[in-house]
Amino acid sequence: MVWRRRRRDWDDIFDLFGREFEFFDEVFERMVRDIDEMFRKASSGEIKPFVRGFSIRIGPDGKPEIREFGTKPEAVKAGIEERKPLVDTMETDEEVHVIAEMPGVSKEDIDLNASETTLEIKAEGENRKYFEVVELPCEVIPESAKARYNNGVLEVILKKKHPKREKKKKIKVE
Repeated sequence: MVWRRRRRDWDDIFDLFGREFEFFDEVFERMVRDIDEMFRKASSGEIKPFVRGFSIRIGPDGKPEIREFGTKPEAVKAGIEERKPLVDTMETDEEVHVIAEMPGVSKEDIDLNASETTLEIKAEGENRKYFEVVELPCEVIPESAKARYNNGVLEVILKKKHPKREKKKKIKVE
């Protein structure tokens, strides 16, 4: 009877891990299908070279976040050489930082547009095109945006519209 209980516990653990990584498996399978199709088209000369990848990080809720970057499959099918940059957002008490990797363009090629909830990134260099609309984690003040670009990395800092401010109250110890 003890053996069965241990066996069931192990099955429960594997079921839990299986459910957690089900989304990752779906994304990975879709990427493999897209990449197979792109390789087939690239080898036949139907399309030009492309870049495709993904990054994984643990989100604030403790669950893995999977982000894709590179040449978009729909852009490849249409014959457009537009890439999705690898983008990461970080939040502090007062600001939102957006970091995008966009090698191969100069700062003059970059066009940024911000709203209270999104940041649109466009860049068109001689050999590369990038486009992405980043959903921001909170509302920001678009006019506060500051951006810098160095060695293929774009950093945009936006001030939060309603920064978290903790009100402290003095507590009397009796």
